[in-house]
Parts: sequence; C-alpha cells; structure tokens
Amino acid sequence: MSVDHTDASTSGRHDAPAAAAAVRTYPVAPGVRLNVRSGPGTGYGIVRVLSEGASVPIFCQTPGTSVSGPYGTSKLWDNINNGEFVSDAYVYTGRDGYVASRCS
Repeated sequence: MSVDHTDASTSGRHDAPAAAAAVRTYPVAPGVRLNVRSGPGTGYGIVRVLSEGASVPIFCQTPGTSVSGPYGTSKLWDNINNGEFVSDAYVYTGRDGYVASRCS
C-alpha cells in the first residue's frame, strides 16, 4: 500500500552547519510504502516511493491536501528534500501540529 507521509533526524557531525544540526528524522508508519510528492498535496505527482521502515528528515512543514492515515487526519505536509513532500498523517512525530518551521 502506498501512502503519503515524512520523517527527520539530528545530524551527528560536529562540522555540520547549525541549520543542519537542527533537522531531525522521524519514522514512517510501520508497514507503509509512502508516496513522496512534488508538492504538498495528493494532486501533485509522485516523485518516488519510500520503502517500508523508512525514516525521513523534516526540513519544514506546510498546509496542503487533507489526508487520513495511521496518525490521524492532517492537512500538514512535511518537506523531506528539495521538491519532496509527504503527508504528516503517515509520519510519527509524537505530536499533532508543527514540529519544524513553516516552509516559505
């Protein structure tokens, strides 16, 4: 089953820029192959599919299409790479709402 969602982790490198050190990784829901889309919504094209057991960085978050998943229904989308978004309803962040800055 392919679905939309994201995750992030803290950089362990001491020479990484301060902004990179603040990025965390989060696990995608168990048993899910998650669609990664080119924008924050189900109307955007799928650019790749994450494997089961994946974790993703969350660089920023933005509102988009409402999606229901293992972690509830959410309009929040996680930016996991340049031009790559997953629905927050499929990423375990430990809380409802923003865990990263808003995308500009």
